[in-house]
Amino acid sequence: MENSAVILDPKRYIPCLRWKQGEYQALMHLSPAARDSILPLIDVAEIGFDFEKREESKSVDEHLTPVAKRVREKWGTNECFVDLHLIGASQRMASGQHPVTFVFDDLRLKGIRAVPVTGINQDSQWQDAIQKAVDDGGRGFCFRINLEDAMKPTLGTVISDLLHKYGRQVEECDLIIDEEAPNFEPLDGFVGLLEAIIINLPYLNRWRSFGVIGTSLPPSLSTLGSGLSIISRNEWLTYKYLIVRLKSTGIRIPSFGDYAINHPEVLTVDPRFMKTKANIRYTINDSWLIMRGRNVRDYSEHRELCSAIVKSKMYNGPDFSAGDKYIFDCAQGIASTGNPTTWRWVGTNHHLVSVAQDVANLAAS
Repeated sequence: MENSAVILDPKRYIPCLRWKQGEYQALMHLSPAARDSILPLIDVAEIGFDFEKREESKSVDEHLTPVAKRVREKWGTNECFVDLHLIGASQRMASGQHPVTFVFDDLRLKGIRAVPVTGINQDSQWQDAIQKAVDDGGRGFCFRINLEDAMKPTLGTVISDLLHKYGRQVEECDLIIDEEAPNFEPLDGFVGLLEAIIINLPYLNRWRSFGVIGTSLPPSLSTLGSGLSIISRNEWLTYKYLIVRLKSTGIRIPSFGDYAINHPEVLTVDPRFMKTKANIRYTINDSWLIMRGRNVRDYSEHRELCSAIVKSKMYNGPDFSAGDKYIFDCAQGIASTGNPTTWRWVGTNHHLVSVAQDVANLAAS
């Protein structure tokens, strides 16, 4: 049985990616150097809904069967965290098998070094399926807790009980605090809250790895006007302030993670009534540059939006990432204006490279 630890430190970036085409295409287009600097947290996407038929668009078997194959094709066999919390707790495969068991059996058969992710609030059937994945995989597991979980006085007891259930020591396991999409402001106040939570975490110095993830990107860009907008990346600003405070007191520093250019909330919206506009999300320093079109569903506007980015002082150049190359080629009329999935992989790919570099530079400073 394989028993290889996942090693994380502040130089390694943890992007949480909802496993849809735009996100896994972004991973596939990463350079080898960029791949080495990240460890993705893969959120297996929710089952879609067919609004015309008023039912789920796929069976759970149809939805989950390609997961391991795509991880192998798009990410390879490298380490990754895998979380199925977006799949309903009552879902079962046609065989009666639990979805967690099905996916992790398939990941293991394909040689993927996947670490199971669980929370502290899942039902007993879920935890039993995680235990099987832990026993069979030999890679430990990862606790993913939100801010509310982290502040519970019973957290230490619950974690101890689950560690005992799984027969694992803390040193074999990882801990991720998922801020989700909180109100970060005022930043000083939020940093103080996060610092207090970290200081009081059970087994703080014993976890195999420890990270925080979150986002300040809104769930929808519909409130933004056409043209250029700037949105502050408060999760990154918070992290930089947090490092300063933790360094000064000698407290363990978590790895940084975010939701790339996505939002953690799952929106169930009938696409027939969505009035989406062409948009490009381009990560810059401590913010996002958002370029948004004028006309509903006129994706040909992407050529104009790309030209505006390329001409701006904030563009990193076509050699920075595969996403940047696509933006440049689209502006020149070489690449297609694409569709929403195209611009999700382009923006995500640029973001992953940009943030991985920022994390490495910050850790080295």
